[in-house]
Amino acid sequence: MEAATAPEAALRPTLKVKEASPADADGPQASPRRGTGSPLSQLLPPIEEHPKIWLPRALRQTYIRKVGDTVNLLIPFQGKPKPQAIWTRDGCALDTSRVSVRNGERDSILFIREAQRADSGRYQLSVQLGGLEATATIDILVIERPGPPQSIKLVDVWGSSATLEWTPPQDTGNAALLGYTVQKADTKSGLWFTVLERCRRASCTVPNLIVGNSYTFRVFAENQCGLSENAPITADLAHIQKAATVYRTEGFAQRDFSEAPKFTQPLADCTTVIGYDTQLFCCVRASPKPKIIWLKNKMDIQGNPKYRALTHLGICSLEIRKPGPFDGGIYTCKAVNPLGEASVDCRVDVKGKGRSVTLGCKHLLTP
Repeated sequence: MEAATAPEAALRPTLKVKEASPADADGPQASPRRGTGSPLSQLLPPIEEHPKIWLPRALRQTYIRKVGDTVNLLIPFQGKPKPQAIWTRDGCALDTSRVSVRNGERDSILFIREAQRADSGRYQLSVQLGGLEATATIDILVIERPGPPQSIKLVDVWGSSATLEWTPPQDTGNAALLGYTVQKADTKSGLWFTVLERCRRASCTVPNLIVGNSYTFRVFAENQCGLSENAPITADLAHIQKAATVYRTEGFAQRDFSEAPKFTQPLADCTTVIGYDTQLFCCVRASPKPKIIWLKNKMDIQGNPKYRALTHLGICSLEIRKPGPFDGGIYTCKAVNPLGEASVDCRVDVKGKGRSVTLGCKHLLTP
């Protein structure tokens, strides 16, 4: 068989032989010490089985229950004839108003309807038969949720982190504390989120807070029974502010994009037919934006309903609506801005039946 450990050996049932006292010598239990022919020895039945307690393995360690739970322990034993089973708590008799005991032929039941913390203690079952006795010890611990930490305060805020401190609860619920649970809530949503579980110390640092938000914190105490029902909340808000950033720009010379008018695409000579609309195109580049003037044979034609002039993104166009025999000639596009002016020319020939005109192109540039 395997060797028993020290805690298990202490909890296992033990068999003891009572020492005979002068008082026992006069009682019926003294019969084994008398002669076999004694009348008293013939009245007591012989011991066929020594008393022994079969303690379940689950009860060899501390038996833990929550407040309000039922305690129902069934402890088998042996002994023949029927032994006497006696329960005690911490060496004293049981309180029959809280604990009920039922002894059977082969077992004993300890029953508590609604356990309270005051029911915690070391219970001992003693099985006696004649001068023999077997005992078993059961440790019962009744626990409940711990009380909340007494206070919590915001110690410091730097960057995107906050440091908290709190004091342990006065009532641990009759059990060792497993740690603390820390939660945070921003003032915008008001929702609580867990940031740390089972923190062993009474202080912590909460990192990764969002810049621009303000936070409150609360702490729960936790034991084997669960979290405390309430939690203290920090009185001060943790404001996560954005660090001021100073940008230094290097000096540079701003480029001057000013430019005198310059035609990048000149007018092209063309021949048209009487009655068919004709369009002239050219492109100009200048800064600031130039003023465009159209001329025919060096005469300004602005405002003449026979012509339609448009300018868009440096593209200049002139539409001659249904030209007649007298609409031929030299057309000029002039661009003017404060830095100078430039112009381009083209020749337009309008032909009908039996005649045509050859046209040429002339470019003029006036600084």
